[in-house]
Amino acid sequence: MTWNVRIGINPISWFNDDMPSLGGETPLETALREGKEIGYVGFELGNKFPKDGPSLKAKLDEYGLACVSGWYSGFLAEVAPGQSNADAVAAEIERCKAHMSKLQYNGVNVVVYGECAGTVQGQMGTPVNKRPQFASEALWQGYAERLNAFGEHLIQTYGIKLAYHHHMGAYVESPADIDKLMTLTDPAKVFLLYDTGHAYFGGATDPVVLLKKHVKRVVHVHCKDVRTPVIAQARNDGWSFLHGVLNGTFTVPGDGTIDYAAALQVLRDAGYEGWLVVEAEQDPAVAPSYQYAQKGYQTLSALVKSIA
Repeated sequence: MTWNVRIGINPISWFNDDMPSLGGETPLETALREGKEIGYVGFELGNKFPKDGPSLKAKLDEYGLACVSGWYSGFLAEVAPGQSNADAVAAEIERCKAHMSKLQYNGVNVVVYGECAGTVQGQMGTPVNKRPQFASEALWQGYAERLNAFGEHLIQTYGIKLAYHHHMGAYVESPADIDKLMTLTDPAKVFLLYDTGHAYFGGATDPVVLLKKHVKRVVHVHCKDVRTPVIAQARNDGWSFLHGVLNGTFTVPGDGTIDYAAALQVLRDAGYEGWLVVEAEQDPAVAPSYQYAQKGYQTLSALVKSIA
């Protein structure tokens, strides 16, 4: 029996939204054409994609590609003085309309929720260990309540699940953070985007163990491999997230040290049927886009066939 998963890719292999100097000259059409040629069936979104639903669908249809999902920058971790939870959620609901409508139009059923309140992930000069952290149980609890309300809204209004992306430099980074988030949030309203590379960099010495723990909440997967010596140096020398990216902390599946055969087996055994998305921030001048995108695809597709 074949395993019902699809393999997609994030355009970050060709051009980087956080650092436009990386692949900034590469047209969107180059990424779409090459991705399709390699074998990918869908793309996650980036800043070069059309901004409205119909235009986005038309562009992807030109290449016979599906819209996998798209990053949404959320700001629910911090509440302004005097602002209630309800007011904060209402503001987020208003902010998200255009993005969620675009995803809905393109048949997307999960959104990549990236918490951007207080994050240092986009600051070249700020060490990743200076990330924000909740100082009390009450702050954690308030955050969970806001996420629950927002997640419920997304499901009821757009039919889209909130796939929470644990991320370096943000409030939810470490395995303990992920454990806490999953404990406090409603499993019917808040789901998990599992990113193998961020899991490792965030402190999971074996990302597969952490995946097993929360696999029932996983609705989206980013397949990002790691170069362990570079990550060790990033930790020891107090690098920023972007400095680490420039120096090769991440790579595509099959080019690093994560055991993807074991990770995919865990997903298969749990009945996961979503996307497997190659997403590896690198400098395309150092890691040529086509070559590395192809390596990631070939690695995942071979493993999917072997365990189907």
